[in-house]
Amino acid sequence: MIIKTVGIIGAGQMGAGIAQVCAQSGYDVFLYDQSADAVKASLARIERGLNRLVEKETITAEDAQGAQSRLMPAASVQDLKDCDLVIEAATENEQVKNAIFKSVCEHLKPEAFLASNTSSISITRLAAATDRPGKFIGLHFMNPVPVMKLVEIIRGIATESSTYEIAIDFARSLGKTTAVAEDFPAFIVNRILIPMINEAIYTLYEGVGTVDAIDTGLKLGANHPMGPLELADFIGLDTVLAVMNVLYDGLSDSKYRPCPLLVKYVEAGWLGRKVGRGFYDYRGEKPVPTR
Repeated sequence: MIIKTVGIIGAGQMGAGIAQVCAQSGYDVFLYDQSADAVKASLARIERGLNRLVEKETITAEDAQGAQSRLMPAASVQDLKDCDLVIEAATENEQVKNAIFKSVCEHLKPEAFLASNTSSISITRLAAATDRPGKFIGLHFMNPVPVMKLVEIIRGIATESSTYEIAIDFARSLGKTTAVAEDFPAFIVNRILIPMINEAIYTLYEGVGTVDAIDTGLKLGANHPMGPLELADFIGLDTVLAVMNVLYDGLSDSKYRPCPLLVKYVEAGWLGRKVGRGFYDYRGEKPVPTR
């Protein structure tokens, strides 16, 4: 089967990024979110992103216009009925994802494929909540999607070989490099990355170093482009906590226990850049550490 039309469910940062790269790669894209305002904001953000690429001479004005012409808002999940592939890019919550799949499956054509952009949740379990586990796969894009080159491919136990092969071809058609991960909690990237961030938060919690000292130490001492606490704010502290909980619950190992300070920040609503405050306060002219 040749994929021509892609549906994206979730118009947040990840959904918008996936929609942009799909449209730039020649696919017709329908972007849906339960909030029509979120879709409108995402389409505007994509337009700004494409315009920046034109200014940098990375793409031509004609390329940008072509990509925008292939992006269409979806008013409901019913508008995804003719899509060949639907990618869920909602919040990292299994119940939310299952509800999305239940609502969309009844509208999809039988041959359509489903994928989740989950960064940690079992693909086998998500697939079991659908009417097509054989046509279900994990496509974990990295953030920011237009910049990052990797897509993790995760097969569930029921994923058919043809689905896997189509997923690989699709990811590569977007100019991405693929890494195949087994269906274990958090897969490859987040199995390694998120516990490192959690350990950095423990280092802050225990008073070993300040926010600035920890981030400077990793940037200059380990040549990381972004400090772990700055990266946590970029990812979203709620997402970091969700992944840690998946690891802790799924592997039953105390080394994956979320740091109490991370829990407190999430409880306070200090989720990082997207709300203006996390380990840094972003509401002024420049970010300022909050501890």
